[in-house]
Formats: sequence, structure tokens, C-alpha cells
Amino acid sequence: MLTHRQKEVYTFLKNYIRRHEVAPTYEEIRRHFGFRSYNAVFKHLKQLEARGYLTHRWENRKQAFSLKEPVQTTTATAQLPLLGRVAAGEPIEALEDRDTIEIPESFLGTGEHFALRVRGDSMIGDGIHDGDIILLRKQEDADNGQTVVALIDGEATVKRFFRKGTSVELHPANSSMEPLVLEAEKVTVQGVVVGLIRKYV
Repeated sequence: MLTHRQKEVYTFLKNYIRRHEVAPTYEEIRRHFGFRSYNAVFKHLKQLEARGYLTHRWENRKQAFSLKEPVQTTTATAQLPLLGRVAAGEPIEALEDRDTIEIPESFLGTGEHFALRVRGDSMIGDGIHDGDIILLRKQEDADNGQTVVALIDGEATVKRFFRKGTSVELHPANSSMEPLVLEAEKVTVQGVVVGLIRKYV
């Protein structure tokens, strides 16, 4: 992405070449923008070259460059259902509302996926913070140590999953909190966490 000044330089070069069918000289560029030296011209041309907008023969400073359209890359995206909030703390109702979120397909593997917004700080040791969006692959079981969203009596929570005989332990990633120890039949795994999205403000 170009800065405002780089866009101005690129637009000037493009319009000049369209009108004159030849690139402007360093002196013409310097005069147009009021640069004090050729070094400023050189710097902007190098930046345009680095971003794929220009090719230049640097041994010759007179009309020795040409413009090119940068290759535009597109990232395939997927629409995931955003199914309300899930507690990283005490269980709360997961499906408060239904929305969608668009994410790069590269974030996902095989299977069906959904997203939940996290409320609480019981998983901060694993880098999952209040307000984060977690991406989950739908599945009804998990390996020990995986981070899951599980239903307990119809309410949802996000925790590390451990099966021990006829019981299940749901461990927080917060040393100030205790794990939940429950009979296995009372815990329903909804999905395994496969990714996380955080908005920085």
C-alpha cells in the first residue's frame, strides 16, 4: 500500500507518461514536487519500485524507468456463523444472537466451522482474552489438552479438555481459577478451538 505522497508521485508519473509518451526526468520530478534535491526523487522512485509500481535502470537518471501495474492478490474468504458469546469463566448461554464473520479460508482446515466471541479472562494464559473471537471446528469429542467449547447443562464455556475415566475436567488457563470436574455425561463438546481473531484499537 502506498503512502499519500507515494500515490501523488505515482499519479504524476502516470499522467506525464500518458501525455508525453516518455518518462519525466529527475529534474522535472524535482521541480513538480518542489524537492530540494535529487535524493528525494531517488527515494520515492525506490519506494515505488519496492512496492511493484515501477522498474528502473539506476545507472541512468534520465527517463530510465517505466511504470507497471502491481499484481493484485486476493485472499479467499469464508463466511462463518458468529453464534453469540461464550464464557471464559463461569458458563453462560452461548447462542445469544446470530451474526456472521468473514475470515480468510487459510485460517480453516477441513470440516464445519463457527465462531464465538469470548467473555471473561479464564483463558488469558493461552492468549484468549475478553472480546476475542475464537474460531472452532465442530466436533463432539476432543483429545486431552485441546481447548474446546463445551455445554454444561445447556450453558457454554471455553476451557482445556481432559477426560479422566468417567469424568471430565475443564481447565482454565488462569492460575487464580480452579478446574471444573464433572461427570462425562454432563459435558457436551461443541467444537475445538482452531484459531483466534483479535481487534487492536
